[in-house]
Amino acid sequence: MNVKIAASILSADFARLGEQVQATIAAGCDYVHVDVMDGHFVPNLTIGPDVMAAIAPLAKSSGLPLDVHLMIERPERLIPAFARAGADIITVHVETCPHLNRTVQQIKELGVKVGVTLNPATPLVALEEILPQVDQVLIMSVNPGFGGQDYLPGSTEKIRRLRLKLEELGLAHVDLEVDGGIKPENAALVVSAGANVLVVGSAIYNSSGSIAENVAALRTSYSHLFSSS
Repeated sequence: MNVKIAASILSADFARLGEQVQATIAAGCDYVHVDVMDGHFVPNLTIGPDVMAAIAPLAKSSGLPLDVHLMIERPERLIPAFARAGADIITVHVETCPHLNRTVQQIKELGVKVGVTLNPATPLVALEEILPQVDQVLIMSVNPGFGGQDYLPGSTEKIRRLRLKLEELGLAHVDLEVDGGIKPENAALVVSAGANVLVVGSAIYNSSGSIAENVAALRTSYSHLFSSS
């Protein structure tokens, strides 16, 4: 399995955002992950389309997809703006989309890949009807709103059940992304459960090593899962 690292710039130094995105690219990350929060659905405010548009050329020049997670109410209002700003993947919450099928179709019509996600307390059954229509499913392993939280242990079984469901439905190609509290100490556990995209913020940007060293440590932490016997 090809495991991708999505570097969450929520934990980056915003005073040096362009420089840190360039370092993220040089470190070999697979995605630049952009957390968008509105202060209503989650208790925090982050960046909007203009800031993302400013860093998009850096990511695009190296072929890194911009993975945008909309933690906002009524996301359909801002989906077009983030698509114009350069989003390659847009993920929305089932909790904020009463007409989820319509929202998924809106994203597709803009030529952007679609992700869906749910909060830790929301059951997987809320996703079952939409799974055949999406490119990515995101499991939140913390309550969304702030970086630096600890991984919720119950997330592991949820990841495992979702991976089994995807395989049962013939949807093994759908990416299973996990976001929240991932670090070298638990990355192998998350990958073993079935995740193939790891969203990592604090363990990349707020650790003692350089960005490149921290990304290398993450990859090393689960590499034994794929080594030949």
